[in-house]
Amino acid sequence: MHTQRRHFIQVLGSAAALGSFAPLSVFAQTQTQPLDQVKIMYGFPPGSAGDSVARRVAEKLGGTAYSKNPGFVENKPGAGGRIAVESLKNAPADGSVLTLAPVSALAVYPHIYPKLSYKPEDVVPVSIGAVMHHGLAVGPAVPPEVKTLKDFLAWAKANPDKASFGSPGAGSMPHLLGSLLGLRAGVDIKHVPYRGTVPSITDLVGGQIAAAMNPSGDYLQYMKSGKVRVLATSGKKRSPYLPDVPTFTELGYPDVTSEEWFGFYAPAKTPAATLANANAAITAALKDKTVIDALGLVGLVAHGSTPQEQAADQKAEFERWGPLVKQIGFTAES
Repeated sequence: MHTQRRHFIQVLGSAAALGSFAPLSVFAQTQTQPLDQVKIMYGFPPGSAGDSVARRVAEKLGGTAYSKNPGFVENKPGAGGRIAVESLKNAPADGSVLTLAPVSALAVYPHIYPKLSYKPEDVVPVSIGAVMHHGLAVGPAVPPEVKTLKDFLAWAKANPDKASFGSPGAGSMPHLLGSLLGLRAGVDIKHVPYRGTVPSITDLVGGQIAAAMNPSGDYLQYMKSGKVRVLATSGKKRSPYLPDVPTFTELGYPDVTSEEWFGFYAPAKTPAATLANANAAITAALKDKTVIDALGLVGLVAHGSTPQEQAADQKAEFERWGPLVKQIGFTAES
């Protein structure tokens, strides 16, 4: 992840939005007492890769300057993760409530939902949690001779009534990547939104949908049993957990690329000293070998950051996806 970190630092230098995020070292004052317990809200069902990030970090927050006890996770699924961010906007700004959200919830959704119930400035970055690659997978609804992305696109073109892909939610990064692939390939692949990754993969494995675009780590357990075939992943380079699966870039689709991350956020008016303690506790947890290994099992790379790095990358994603969303043509009304 050294290259990823260099990327964050490079983007950091050009991000005008960082003026509001003073370096943590400026906060000389300290939180007088640790919080009793911290709740982490997550906008998707239990059992998904992102849920693992929230739970593994929550377990490590106890006994720190931030919290006396381990934290706990509250799943608030639905609306592509927006409910958890909206709930954070109205939560106490004392550090006792955080939300773990995909960067798309803050960087992409503003382009899609004109009546979004929150603004990016309603919350503040605390730390990135983990980086993921998304993957396109097919299940038993697609003939077994379909083994490559080229095969699938040809099959989808020949079978327009069956050509569909599921995603964790309308407007999610996997949704946009799948739609962008169809646009670039000139193939109409119907999007089927779900309330999270787990139900979309359940239908994929059950043959109810032909394909799915999800965090690639969520397919690992099903790949071992041969129930799904991952055809391509969204990283700039191949996923360390799927080294035999090519990237979309390798296959001729260079802008079907995303190394999305889950990030921890706090309410906007959370005191600076509390944010500093939260960042220290979370980044320490993400360096713990048990956490790194647990996230690796679901295809995620543990990756802490400063709030400034998180804000910079969020801004870069916002600027990148604005024109792409217009090309895809998806809005909340579509």
